[in-house]
Amino acid sequence: MRELIAKKYVNALLKSTTNDELNSIIDSLNALIPAFGLEKFRNIIQSPNISASEKESLVLELLDSPSPKLTNFIKLLSQKDRLGLLPSIKTALDYQLRVMQNRFEGVVEGSFELSDEQLKALEESFGKKFDAKIELRNKKSNYPGIRVALDDLGVEVSFSLERLKAQMAEHILKAI
Repeated sequence: MRELIAKKYVNALLKSTTNDELNSIIDSLNALIPAFGLEKFRNIIQSPNISASEKESLVLELLDSPSPKLTNFIKLLSQKDRLGLLPSIKTALDYQLRVMQNRFEGVVEGSFELSDEQLKALEESFGKKFDAKIELRNKKSNYPGIRVALDDLGVEVSFSLERLKAQMAEHILKAI
């Protein structure tokens, strides 16, 4: 539910800002979002005993010279008691920005890690396939093989050693 509400705010921001204003807002939010990692800060933002204007002032004080649009945006969130949505808004904003730039992130998962050269080769291959800039990161797991997941594009490619063994055994049995 939070993500749906955050998307509405993000869409409003995207429609009402230029690219430079949007980059400025993203930079400011990058500086602000770590505060939401502090339990005391979250408690203040979620507290019904603290007025909306005090919460708004606290958030604005954490920002270094926010743009007028960001200031108005934070005031709006404060009036609607939705300052707690800022991390979700930031996540949705990052996603929309990546989509606008045709840039996507993915994960290469397996029981071993790929070298930087192998990772670059995979990025280039997927980039050509989807006509986009793809950024992959290694993730070591217990998966018996290798799996590439590009969630934003809805793509998952996997190569399982167990499946390969089963297919080889099936092929040999058919040949006999």
